[in-house]
Amino acid sequence: MDLSDVSFLQKGEGKDLVFFHGYLSNKEAFVSQVEYFSRFFRVTAFDFLGFGHSRALTKPFSVSDYAEWTKEVLTLLNVRKPHVIAHSFGCRVAVKMAAKEDVFDKMVLTGPAGIILPRSWKYHLKVKAYRLVKKIAPRFAEKKFGSAEYKTLSPLMKESYKKIVNEDLREDAKRIKSEVLLVQGAEDFVTTEAEARTYLQSFPRGRLTYIEGGHFAFAEDPVAFNLSVEDFLYD
Repeated sequence: MDLSDVSFLQKGEGKDLVFFHGYLSNKEAFVSQVEYFSRFFRVTAFDFLGFGHSRALTKPFSVSDYAEWTKEVLTLLNVRKPHVIAHSFGCRVAVKMAAKEDVFDKMVLTGPAGIILPRSWKYHLKVKAYRLVKKIAPRFAEKKFGSAEYKTLSPLMKESYKKIVNEDLREDAKRIKSEVLLVQGAEDFVTTEAEARTYLQSFPRGRLTYIEGGHFAFAEDPVAFNLSVEDFLYD
C-alpha cells in the first residue's frame, strides 16, 4: 500500500484518536470533532478507499477488506492502540477490526450500522419482485428498485455495497474486549434504536446514550456529542 492513495489529516498531540466516516461520506463530516478533540489527542481522520479524495476501488470490497485496508493505513501512519470514533458504515469497519484483535482502546459508535433485524414480508416481496424484473429488464430493475444511496453507485461500488450491507456483525461484537459507547440520535431512522439496542446486548462492555438529532446527530449537535464522548474517554 502507498499512502499517496489515501487522503488523510493528522492534528494535535498525545494519545491517538481516529475517525471512521460513514458510507458516501468523508473525513470532513467530523470537522467539529477534529477541531475539538485535537486539543487533547493526536487526531487522525482519513477517507476510506472509494470515498472522498482517496483512491477509487479497483474491486468490490467487503467489510473485512476495509478492515484489513484500514489496519494497514493506521500502521503506516504510526497509529497505535487508538480510541476510535466511528459513524454508520465506519462502525462496521471498527467492529470487524476489534473482533479480530485488540486494536482499539475505547470505541465510540454513532449511528451504528451492522445489525440486520428480521425483515418484513413487504421487504421479502420487494426482493422477489426485483429478482423477477431483473431477469426480464435488468436496466429497469436497477432504476426502479433499491435505496437512493444504492442508485447513485457505480456497478463496482454496488457490488461492494451488497457485500457490506448484507453482513450482520452481532457475533463480531460479542468478541470485542474494548469498552464501547453507542451514541444514538433520538430521531435516527436510518440506523434505528432497535439496532442500537441489539448491538448493546452484543457488546460485553457496552453502554448506550442518546442525543438530539438524526443519523448525523454528531454533526447536528456537536456540543452534546463531544461532551458525551469526552466523559466516556476520560471515565
